[in-house]
Amino acid sequence: MTIDFLYKVFLQYPSIQTDTRKLKPGDIFFALKGDNFNGNSFALSALDHGASFAVVDEDLQPGNDRLIRVDDVLICLQQLALHHRRQFNIPFLAITGSNGKTTTKELVHTVLSSGYRVYTTVGNLNNHIGVPLTILSVKQDAEIAVVEMGANHQKEIESYCAYTLPTHGIITNAGKAHLEGFGGVEGVRKGKGELFDFLREHQGTAFVMWDYDYLHKMSEGIHDIVTYGTKNANITGTAKRSEPFLEVEIITGSDAGLIQTQLVGDYNLPNVLAAVCVGNYFKIPGEMIRNAIEAYAPSNSRSQLLKKGSNEVILDAYNANPSSMKAAIENFARLDGNNKILLLGGMMELGKESIEEHEAIVKLIAQFNWKQVALVGGDFLKVKHPFLQFSNSSEARDWFSAQKPAGSTILIKGSRSMKMENLMDAFS
Repeated sequence: MTIDFLYKVFLQYPSIQTDTRKLKPGDIFFALKGDNFNGNSFALSALDHGASFAVVDEDLQPGNDRLIRVDDVLICLQQLALHHRRQFNIPFLAITGSNGKTTTKELVHTVLSSGYRVYTTVGNLNNHIGVPLTILSVKQDAEIAVVEMGANHQKEIESYCAYTLPTHGIITNAGKAHLEGFGGVEGVRKGKGELFDFLREHQGTAFVMWDYDYLHKMSEGIHDIVTYGTKNANITGTAKRSEPFLEVEIITGSDAGLIQTQLVGDYNLPNVLAAVCVGNYFKIPGEMIRNAIEAYAPSNSRSQLLKKGSNEVILDAYNANPSSMKAAIENFARLDGNNKILLLGGMMELGKESIEEHEAIVKLIAQFNWKQVALVGGDFLKVKHPFLQFSNSSEARDWFSAQKPAGSTILIKGSRSMKMENLMDAFS
């Protein structure tokens, strides 16, 4: 089986599925393997339920011409994505970073969609499976593609670039995230910097947050650098206010003017400025940029401001690392609000620095006055502190429900595995 042959099949059936529970008639089923599953076991069932073909890497049913046998299904998926990518001569903008990459991706997509036919990563499908699926979702009418890239170890971004072939890129930041896999902050910068390495080698364009000195060095030698920040950049702006929502004033580089976002926290300023910068670069008028950003409302537990009875809840439970946790706590402390309650889940993938980073968060919390603080799971369980402590979000939810909070301002944040969004059930 050659990629050319498989691509002809894909052109006839241009929808790929890796999960039989989401299968639609006509989909091509790719039988991926993982630590705890083997997609080959579901291939024949996928055919029975309407899949046009199943791509497998085990001998299942000789003579079944709807089974496409390959050496490795994942590698085949990535090679097919590369073949599809090469059919396009349009900008492919890749976005990575420790924090803010999904919000930046959503804002950039919203802005660019004002003037172009844009395809982008759905949700956070930003890993070794999600990136090729995103590329394969790009249709022939595409004018721009936006691809989010997540990573927790070095050489991962490099591997994604090999089949995404980005022409443009953004590294939102390189902070304290996935320290265990990257081997410290310098490892994070090296790993995230693989995107800029690709752009440097292929005469690409980098959009760079100029407030971060380390990004100056990381972007050196790139053919085309477009900057954004609070000063000394092509696009500059400032946070005029941040409550209840972030209000951004664009100072130079675009006539987008004053932007009233639906985002919580001034830590979202770089994400907004990145979207303005990209929109301006691709000649989206300032008024359209402003309207697009103002219309964007976050979802999926990302900096959502929710009204629950007489309470206001900031739900930011999609992810957490030391950098994002610190920014969220400090922003929350600055906000006007009554009876502030802090509900924080543990931070994952920090390796040998985990205890130290959790201790630092405890010390930060202690600098402010709160009505209540509850720390949940992870290495918060291994750190001495004077606050309420729970083993998991279910225990915390039961306690919180019994409190019957009223007239409070509440921040809920934690790593995805902590499932801190469960605490929202306390308001039911």
